[in-house]
Amino acid sequence: MSLGFTVEATDGRARLGRLETAHGPVHTPAFMPVGTQAAVKGLTVDTVRASGAEIVLGNTYHLMIRPGAERIARLGGLHEFMNWPGPILTDSGGFQVMSLAQLRTVQEDGVVFRAHTDGSRHHLTPAGAVKIQHALDSDITMVLDECTPYPASEDEAAESMRRSMRWAARCKEAFVQRPGYGLFGIVQGSVFPALRTESAAALTEIGFDGYAVGGLAVGEGQAQMLAVLDGLEGALPAERPRYLMGVGTPDDIVKAVCRGIDMFDCVLPTRSGRTARAYTASGTLNMRNARHAEDSSPVDAACDCPTCADYSRAYVHHLFRTGEMLGPILLSQHNLYVYQRLMADLRAAIGEGRLDVFAAAQGGDGDAEGDD
Repeated sequence: MSLGFTVEATDGRARLGRLETAHGPVHTPAFMPVGTQAAVKGLTVDTVRASGAEIVLGNTYHLMIRPGAERIARLGGLHEFMNWPGPILTDSGGFQVMSLAQLRTVQEDGVVFRAHTDGSRHHLTPAGAVKIQHALDSDITMVLDECTPYPASEDEAAESMRRSMRWAARCKEAFVQRPGYGLFGIVQGSVFPALRTESAAALTEIGFDGYAVGGLAVGEGQAQMLAVLDGLEGALPAERPRYLMGVGTPDDIVKAVCRGIDMFDCVLPTRSGRTARAYTASGTLNMRNARHAEDSSPVDAACDCPTCADYSRAYVHHLFRTGEMLGPILLSQHNLYVYQRLMADLRAAIGEGRLDVFAAAQGGDGDAEGDD
């Protein structure tokens, strides 16, 4: 394998690890801020780095549409383009093709679609997705897959999953092996245990640098998501990293780490920040609520982020009430720090053999207050 990964400690099914990439190490469990269009919305790379993030995610679909992978390559690659010196994982664009593109047609050699931006026609093949990510200089390339919609019948999920497995094999053939760069396969099969196990076996037979679990957090609910992870116990190579795509809330992450997941990404920290929702030690807050209008305390007294160090709840409330763009920026910064602190705490708990105690103390993601 071209991508180094070491499991340094375990606690139950949870793993403490270190992923070695061409642009530096990633300590796992890790949360990847989502930089869909070569930017984590509202935040500079300095802010993202200061939060503790070691790796970010970019999106192949959006970047191939604009500004184009060839242009990014001419400008020195995605790291240089967005001034991010650390590792980058790029998803293959399959999810966005299925959810955003117009007039898409899935066929055996890939998917034909019209871009949501200007209606331009594109044909994305497994080899083409890998080639685009190579041009971007992604440390971790994801295979092209078909993200099975939810709900789907077992027959529909089986057809979709098996097509994705054939695409995964073609991605492996197209991937250029080089030190510090890796290709991840993606387990599909919706919520059907036998299909998930079949998918994991097919990917293991092909052989990848890491294994993602896709097609979750699409409406199935946490209980079914966790059941899928439980069903995959022992089905994926223990010596390679595992990545749960598009997940999730802090509670989702804690429960998935307890089930052996090493890597996560989700838009929630920044999306919630843009909609006035702050994650805190006691739950989520709606900073638009009138109760904050004269509250001089920080958003979260237990948080050491710059937002909590320098600004009051009253000020953040004022920013959102007046539509000032600084409000979403400050809360996005705060939420990202919360997520990265959670990952650091999880790593420490695994290393010290006290994950059960830590997980039991988290208490879910309930609201700390109701909405006005």
